Amino acid sequence: MKKFIGNKAFYKMVLTIAIPIMVQNGITNFVSLLNNIMVGTVGTEQMTGVAIVNQLMFVFNISIFGIISGAGIFGAQFYGSGKHDGVRNTFRFKIVCCLILTAFAAALFFFCGNYLIAMYLQGEGNEAERELVLGYGRQYMLIMLIGMLPFGIEQAYTSTLRECGETVVPMKAGIVAVFVNVTLNFILIFGRFGTPVMGVMGAGTATAVARFVEAGIIVGWTHSHKRKHPFIAGAYKNFSIPGSLIKKILIKGTPLMVNEALWAGGMAALMQCYSIRGLVAVAGLNISSTIGNVFNVVYIALGSAVSIIVGQLLGAGKLEEARDTDTKLIAFSVGTCLVASIVLSIVAPLFPMIYNTTDEIKSLAVQFIRILALCMPMNAFMNVSYFTLRSGGKTVVTFLFDSVFIWAASIPVAYTLSRYTDIPIVQLYFMCQMVDLLKCVIGFVLVKKGVWIQNIILEEE
Repeated sequence: MKKFIGNKAFYKMVLTIAIPIMVQNGITNFVSLLNNIMVGTVGTEQMTGVAIVNQLMFVFNISIFGIISGAGIFGAQFYGSGKHDGVRNTFRFKIVCCLILTAFAAALFFFCGNYLIAMYLQGEGNEAERELVLGYGRQYMLIMLIGMLPFGIEQAYTSTLRECGETVVPMKAGIVAVFVNVTLNFILIFGRFGTPVMGVMGAGTATAVARFVEAGIIVGWTHSHKRKHPFIAGAYKNFSIPGSLIKKILIKGTPLMVNEALWAGGMAALMQCYSIRGLVAVAGLNISSTIGNVFNVVYIALGSAVSIIVGQLLGAGKLEEARDTDTKLIAFSVGTCLVASIVLSIVAPLFPMIYNTTDEIKSLAVQFIRILALCMPMNAFMNVSYFTLRSGGKTVVTFLFDSVFIWAASIPVAYTLSRYTDIPIVQLYFMCQMVDLLKCVIGFVLVKKGVWIQNIILEEE
């Protein structure tokens, strides 16, 4: 058991990194839950329209994550080897790529937004309901476009700070942003304190303002602590990045960037398959996924801890220590999520009761939540396996393991079952989730073989 269980100092080190990430993501997802509930009290059509747009925005968010993660592999290892110039250059790369992607995504959503939303309105339901959902979704999307730029910049800063071991400041900024978001939601959605009732537009405005606040705090703090984080000193004097590093990031990072975009697109495609069963299915899945995200922060934060801790150990040349640490982190993540899944399964019936929607949607949401709870340990193992492979620069392997799998296995199953069978939505959802068991087997084999154990900084030199 010593192979899987660490000592007190080990867990203190892991939790020092993971808990701030967990708190930040947890609060953010809890606010998403509150937003969902507030919009849901206005009406089911408003809630569904916002849910569809958030699914599309999720593709953008994850694509940003993919871009910064590709450079972040090098950032963590540069920091582990004490090379601040390398960290600075990876930061510059992130900023440039985030600006380019944000401009592209904003143009796509602005000009093709109606078509993208309409893709989720092809199932059962009357035409009047679909038109309402489309209208509310479009209103919400146009407001959300404003918050895309600060989000991209903030992610470039936050990821670099985390690679340098600084997780508390992003957490504090996230807490402030959450407070701003909740407060403005309450005021703008319902028209409190003399403001007009804005509904979905109020929810979008609150989110956009909160993103500007969060970005302002993180950017301001980073530039005022140059001595603590030397990478930011002179970061904007020029955007000269060594060609050899750009080449390395593109070789190692492009599969990761493409992977994240394809994975997020795959999740959106799965939701589109489920939407064939009608607007009630979309609404039920929206409730369950929003609540599930609050609990999923456990394994997401531990995955981030793997990329930081294992990446730094690999960069410092401590390869055997990296393997041992990774094994303990995997065991800790799966064990923690097993406990969380039991709790989520027990409290599942309580959450949908908060929503002002139909009994059918509430019943579906409870069943979806319990399926998510059942899958939590499995998702935890897949997530930590992914970050383990990524920490060693095995981005082509992660590309095959993650996005290729969802497009080659999960989506064909969902597409076939949703369009060529009459299987009810709950059973359909369960069967599609169980496809990931095969992915767990693949992840186990790859991690155990140790294909990820390498120092990519040393290779570059």
